Amino acid sequence: MVINLQSDAYQATGCYNLLCSGFVQTNNRIAIGAAISPTSSYNGGQFDISLVIWKDPKHGNWWLEFGSGILVGYWPSFLFTHLRDHASMVQFGGEVVNSNPSGSHTSTQMGSGHFAGEGFGKASYFRNLQVVDWDNNLIPLSNLRVLADHPNCYDIQGGINNVWGNYFYYGGPGRNDRCP
Repeated sequence: MVINLQSDAYQATGCYNLLCSGFVQTNNRIAIGAAISPTSSYNGGQFDISLVIWKDPKHGNWWLEFGSGILVGYWPSFLFTHLRDHASMVQFGGEVVNSNPSGSHTSTQMGSGHFAGEGFGKASYFRNLQVVDWDNNLIPLSNLRVLADHPNCYDIQGGINNVWGNYFYYGGPGRNDRCP
């Protein structure tokens, strides 16, 4: 589990996991940035985790919840400029940093390392995507849009159904014949 925190909406700051100053961890049994088990396997067992980030209406802190009600910790409200009152956009997905100086794309995989079109059991996925409203109720997304910056390296396919709600498959191998 990797948490990407952009306290100013990608303007000048950004950090990952506990490298972000200010997160107050309240549960020492969950390690942000550590591996989660069990893990899914290609064409084998698939395992889900549930994550919820919601704003405490009394103090304005943004809480991270894992699984069935396990509070991991919170980001204090004073850390944010754009999230002081509410979020206007939520993003789900994967991110790979390409710091290869030669100009070729990194061979770092995203997700399972397989493209979205391979589907369940092969590609990585997010499912049951919801947002928290003003009364802290979970509501389905109303307008899921998918975007892949480098679709020959990593791609995404979204959908909606009665079992998974809003979902998307995503991932890819990074550098390959179509992604030099």
